[in-house]
Amino acid sequence: MEIQNSNPTILNTADLPSRRRVAEELFSSDYDEFSQDDYDDDSVEEPIDEQEIYDPEHPLSLASLAVVNLPDIFISKTLPSSPDSPLRTVTVLITPTITHCSLATVIGLGVRVRLEQSLPPRYRVDVRIKEGTHSTADEVNKQLKDKERVAAALENATLMGVIGNMLSTCQ
Repeated sequence: MEIQNSNPTILNTADLPSRRRVAEELFSSDYDEFSQDDYDDDSVEEPIDEQEIYDPEHPLSLASLAVVNLPDIFISKTLPSSPDSPLRTVTVLITPTITHCSLATVIGLGVRVRLEQSLPPRYRVDVRIKEGTHSTADEVNKQLKDKERVAAALENATLMGVIGNMLSTCQ
């Protein structure tokens, strides 16, 4: 495989923001009464933050390449008109290292697979390319949002091998 970005900017992981933020910053105080499992919204970033997902091109984590950033992970009510609903949507905005990255869809799929494997069923996952960071972001976002395309992609053995390597350090 030819490397597209042979000299990416690498962040020191010790300098990255921690997911350990005050819960009140992220959520209303009345949320806990709606929780149906032991998993809380404050832990949603953990599958990305504490379990390193690796770039398919470089032996570096997506966090150290600033592809996934904690400020670009959002949790919202899936059904805002139903305040009692425990359903939540986790939105992750991906920032490719170069605007013409051909692996953006694969990276998005890797993040999506990791979250879907590790989060309880009440969480919906929405992975997108951050606006203005990729030349074909609309096309990639359309692919990542299309459940049938995602399911078909996950049946591809070669693609699943790449995603498996990306997630090899995840537990």
